[in-house]
Order: sequence, then C-alpha cells, then structure tokens
Amino acid sequence: MSDEVDTALARQTINHIPFLSAYDGPIERLGGLTNLVFRLGEFCLRIPGKGTEEYIDRSNEMVATRAVAEAGVGPEVLYTAPSTGVFVSRFIDGAATMSPVRFAESPGAAARAGKAFRRLHESGAVFPARFELFAMIDSYLAVLATKDVALPTGYHDVLRDAESVRAALSAHPLPSVACHCDPLCENFLDTGERMWIVDWEYSGMNDPMWDLADLSVEAAFDPDREEEMVHAYFEAEPGQAERGRIMIYKAMCDLLWTLWGLIQLANENPADDFRTYAETRFARCRTLMGTEEFTRAVHAVANGSGHAPA
Repeated sequence: MSDEVDTALARQTINHIPFLSAYDGPIERLGGLTNLVFRLGEFCLRIPGKGTEEYIDRSNEMVATRAVAEAGVGPEVLYTAPSTGVFVSRFIDGAATMSPVRFAESPGAAARAGKAFRRLHESGAVFPARFELFAMIDSYLAVLATKDVALPTGYHDVLRDAESVRAALSAHPLPSVACHCDPLCENFLDTGERMWIVDWEYSGMNDPMWDLADLSVEAAFDPDREEEMVHAYFEAEPGQAERGRIMIYKAMCDLLWTLWGLIQLANENPADDFRTYAETRFARCRTLMGTEEFTRAVHAVANGSGHAPA
C-alpha cells in the first residue's frame, strides 16, 4: 500500500477508538514486516497485516501485551481490540528502534536486552498460549500445504534429523516461562538506559533459552555480543546445558522461521524478498546442525538438566 492509503486506513481505524477519534495531528508510519505501525503524537497504533489471522492468536497477543506492560517490559497499553488485533500503546519518546547495526554499535545494548529478557522471564506473567516448537512447525507446514509455494530442497530431511534435538530438549526440560519468542531487532526499543520489548504476536510459555538464542541470530551477534547478553541475563557463568540449549535453538529458530518466510511469500507480503529470506535461514540452520559444536550441544542438553536464572 502507498503511504497515502496507509494513512487513510489509520485515520479510519482511530475513528473507532474513543480517545483518538478527534485526533487530527500528524500520522507517521513506523516499521513492521507484517503489520502497519503508526506514531500519533504520544501514541502508537498497530493494525494487523494481511493474512496474519491464519497463524496469529490475537486474544493471546492482547493478554501478553497487557501483562508485559504491567511487568515493565513493554510500553503502557491504552486500548486493545482482541477481535481485530488493533491496539494502541504509549509511544516511548527518545527510544531508538534497534537493528543489527545498532546492536553492534550501541555500547551495552546486548546487556540491556539480556536484562530485559530476565525481567520478562522472572515476571511471573502467564500467557494463554504455549510456544511449542515442533507443533508450530507442523502448523506452518499445514498452512503451506494450502499454498503454491515450494519448501527448500531437503527441508524434511533436516526436520527428521532434528528428532535428536527434540529428544534432547525433552530429556531435561526447563520450566516454561513467559517468553517473547520472536525477538527481531526491530522489536527492541533502546533508550540507552533501558531496553523495551514490543510486538507480542508469537508470545507464549516457552523455554527461556529460546529468546536468547533467537535474538543472537536476528541481531547477528558476534561471540562477544552474545557473551555480553548471556552474562547480563544470568549474572553468572551459565552451565554447559544452558549454553547447549542456546546453540540448539539458534538452529531451530531458523528451521521454524524458514516456514514463516514462505507463508509471507505465499501471502505476497511486499516487505522483503521472502524467498531469499527462507532459503538463507534454512541454509544457515543446515550448516549449524552439521557442525561438531552442534553435536556437542545436543549431547550436553541430553545429559544435563540446566537451570533457569536464580
């Protein structure tokens, strides 16, 4: 859609939100791969994107969005419409929307993200949904079975290889806690003193190590940045089992989000080249799973219990 059409949709949407219906100030389009996000002065408006109703539980998202606001992890929520997924939150003035470059160049940003994850995971928040990795893969495959989009060559072979991963993770599961589950860099807002997290579409009760692993992948953390995040999160040296889970999930998030990218391709999402996105993620997953380091991680997780931060 053009900017004019997007702005018109935003104005039409706020007509149905009582405290914004009289707003006549500027409307600024912000980022977003699948949704439309706008700044309206001190407010932030989110309108769900085309096709997202196929794989997003909006009622879960609204519960999570309010819970993390109460926990001080996300911005204050001022309006939600669970039936449509439209919501309004407080705009965080002076916060930079993160990117891989900003994570690399902003001193302490990785540590602030680690602390935000710890605040989230220790918040006691309970989300209605559970983020079940292999169930989500099956669900996405079912969606793609209705689309005219081909999987990357060898996807099912790698999925079969991942059965050893499933067994290792199940041997000594960590307690499920409230997790973001989709930590794209752009879902982090950094004031330089505190990191806020937004966009809770995929949130659910999950293994907390998923969040750390997925952000490391999305932000292209080098070893030093990953260590900065991990140590800020644990406030101690993590064990081999925790490190193993992070390594495993770095591959598994690529295996899952490969399918998400293909759904975007099928839905003709113009935000990115989603064929290249999917192929790149799948290749990276396959390469990591073929390393000795990954094999050692699977063994460490299968043999040790690990522990959540104290």
